Amino acid sequence: MNIYDSLLATVEQEYDTVKVLKESERSRISLVRHHASGSRFVLRQFEGCAEVYKKLLGLSSPHLPRIIEVGEADGRTVVLEEYIMGDTLAFILEGGLLSIKETRGIMRQLCRGVWGLHSVGAVHRDIKPENVMLRGDEVVLIDFDASRIYKHEQETDTQILGTNGYAAPEQYGLSQSDERADIYAMGVLLNIMLTGKHPSKELAAGYMGRIIQRCTMVNPKKRFQNVLQLMEVM
Repeated sequence: MNIYDSLLATVEQEYDTVKVLKESERSRISLVRHHASGSRFVLRQFEGCAEVYKKLLGLSSPHLPRIIEVGEADGRTVVLEEYIMGDTLAFILEGGLLSIKETRGIMRQLCRGVWGLHSVGAVHRDIKPENVMLRGDEVVLIDFDASRIYKHEQETDTQILGTNGYAAPEQYGLSQSDERADIYAMGVLLNIMLTGKHPSKELAAGYMGRIIQRCTMVNPKKRFQNVLQLMEVM
């Protein structure tokens, strides 16, 4: 039995499915509960590479979910990870725009989470309000199904993934996406929190608008070159 099937068998024996959180042709994400402890976890099953999740197995950050186990076989991946209790940023924004102080606080924490991801050579590629969780006052970046490890020898991404409006231009086949693609998405997210609109429609005013402009430059060389530079100006 391969690691993928072995992990699924263990989950079936030791966990109950509480509910399906999200399902598509490519993936299924479920909330599961451990029989003995009653603790809840997220079970991810998707078509794709487990490389990023394997890198995150040994990483500890309050701004990223803890990865418990990873299995992969024949282009399929299964992941058991920490369940983050809280609300998505998308849900929070349904109640209205955020203040500059609130926005900066969220972005500083998000930068720390993204830095943790980048530190293992991974690019998230799908930073958006639905993938940012607020656990009390703590910000947690979730969902690495679209993430990939940067390959120095490649000129473009092997698969085009991301969300329209948040995905950087290079994610559409112009070049290989690196950590600056995430900075582009964070710039869009920053503008959404302040104005409710994409920066191409309405740019936030003043100092924050200038930060957003730099984040979302079409040419990656003109953006902040790493997330620490962005965090310094927030």
